Amino acid sequence: MRLFPVAVSVLALAACSPAEEPAPPAAPEPGAVLAGVDLTRPVRALGTEPFWSVELTGTEMVYSSPEPPEQRAPQSRPVIQGTTASYQGATAAGTAFSVTLVATECSDGMSDRTYPLTALVKLGALELSGCAASSAAIMTTGESGPVIEKAQPAA
Repeated sequence: MRLFPVAVSVLALAACSPAEEPAPPAAPEPGAVLAGVDLTRPVRALGTEPFWSVELTGTEMVYSSPEPPEQRAPQSRPVIQGTTASYQGATAAGTAFSVTLVATECSDGMSDRTYPLTALVKLGALELSGCAASSAAIMTTGESGPVIEKAQPAA
């Protein structure tokens, strides 16, 4: 019966020892920014002849054009090297899907807009080039001028 006092002593010591403090939360990663475009927010690439677009939603890369079908792939984190950001993935059917954004001013050739990024898209054997900017900037810019996000008024 000598084990009982030893077990009680061990439990008592464990109860008196300081509890382990939880690890502090990891610091958020700095936002990935390329040519003033926050890549942690939705980005749209688009082109003409043929018309196409790729929406980088944060979780998916979504290719669409007037010709069906729409193509989707999980969106990877961007690999940023200098003035280039690359995303790699594959559709559910196994088709390779990549988007490369380059910090080079771009014109879509159809409007008087200038975009902060040039986009190169590969979807299987299809290779497209076009322009890109934040989705918010594209939606709020008129048919001419630079495609940049408007500063939000202070509340």
